[in-house]
Amino acid sequence: MPRRVPTFGEVNYAHGWVPLRLRARDEERRRRYRRRLAFHEGEQWTGRARRGERRLVLNYARAFVEKITGYLFEGRALHVRPRDPLDGAAAERARAAERAWREVEEANGLARLDFETELDCAVLGDAAYKVTWDADKGRVRVSAPDVQGIHVWRRPDDASRITALASQYEAGEAGAELVTEYWTDAVFELWRGNGLARRGPNPYGFIPFVVFPNLSEPKRPWGASDLDAIAESNRELNRAFSQLSQILELSGNPIAVLEGVAGARDIAVEPGAVWEVPERARAYLLDLLEGGGAALHRDYIDLIYRTLHDLGESPRTAFGQNPSGLSGVALNVELDPVARKVARKRLIRTPAYERRAMLALRLLARHAGLPVEGLRAEAVWGPVLPADRSRRVADERALVEAGIRSRRTAAERLGEEDAAAEWARVREERAALDGGTP
Repeated sequence: MPRRVPTFGEVNYAHGWVPLRLRARDEERRRRYRRRLAFHEGEQWTGRARRGERRLVLNYARAFVEKITGYLFEGRALHVRPRDPLDGAAAERARAAERAWREVEEANGLARLDFETELDCAVLGDAAYKVTWDADKGRVRVSAPDVQGIHVWRRPDDASRITALASQYEAGEAGAELVTEYWTDAVFELWRGNGLARRGPNPYGFIPFVVFPNLSEPKRPWGASDLDAIAESNRELNRAFSQLSQILELSGNPIAVLEGVAGARDIAVEPGAVWEVPERARAYLLDLLEGGGAALHRDYIDLIYRTLHDLGESPRTAFGQNPSGLSGVALNVELDPVARKVARKRLIRTPAYERRAMLALRLLARHAGLPVEGLRAEAVWGPVLPADRSRRVADERALVEAGIRSRRTAAERLGEEDAAAEWARVREERAALDGGTP
């Protein structure tokens, strides 16, 4: 017999835990989240500031996260396919299911939700979606709960398989009440504070969450943040700029140096000022830029820039700087680090987005009678790097004419969201022209 997964209540009673203490279970992970979020918000200096110390914050971390996320979403779309391409009835069900999915996307504002979730994922290192049925509105609801409140139990031999999940969030006025949802494939429990408010069978028959990492780390269930690789370089850039800024300010307001003088007063550093000093004494202005000091600082900052872009896998060209006028293959080679990083992220997002879509279709099948037998979701992505669209169109046309690729697939690869509907309109126009109808 398969091993029964204990309910959240049974686990707590057996180990003396209560929902209010659940957060201590993943405290180290939650601590990492807080550090990363603070760094992204600009808290990038460590230690106590010395008196008079200048602390500039050049938040390249935020810029890198937004840049990579923008590349990630280039040309993204999700389609519903029949598992058997030769099954005509399944193809019709796939088209109906895809139209239903488009309605889910529009009703939940997934374009904006996904972008915001990906920004959060890139900063924290993990993200989650929740797919449920809204009985009041009669539609699928897709949300993105705060991953800081997500706790999962995984199979010991397969960390990718989640056997139970708890979601904690604050509710009530001013977040005064802690709510805990506990899900397994068979059981659902709702806790308010330490009190069990409801327990019963899982109404869906599956855990309605999709949890995924930003970037996978070997043998670790939780992901890595985009900030981890560039945090130290960003801190050093802040320090170097702050130091240079202070030097330039002092050079604009020079320091008067008096040698051989026991005391001084009324020494003014201004045009036309006359200083009276004793015999054999010496007075001069301290030039902090003498000997090319500013150039040394600038060269060091350039080295930090290079390190920052190398570790962040985002060359300066990705930020619009192209002094050499690169184009074509040369430009693609220059931007290859961006493409590689985005490709790694897409490997993770593809199954996550496909599972989310299938969960939504399963709910529509159960509550709205949508037939989804023999169907699968397929996430497709556009090219990361700049491409010659006319060349791509010519390539797709050649493949269609050679019988290697279908018109629908070619249209989807060129960015058409509803290729079947577009092809139906093309045939309708052709029929009208053949019949002489304007």
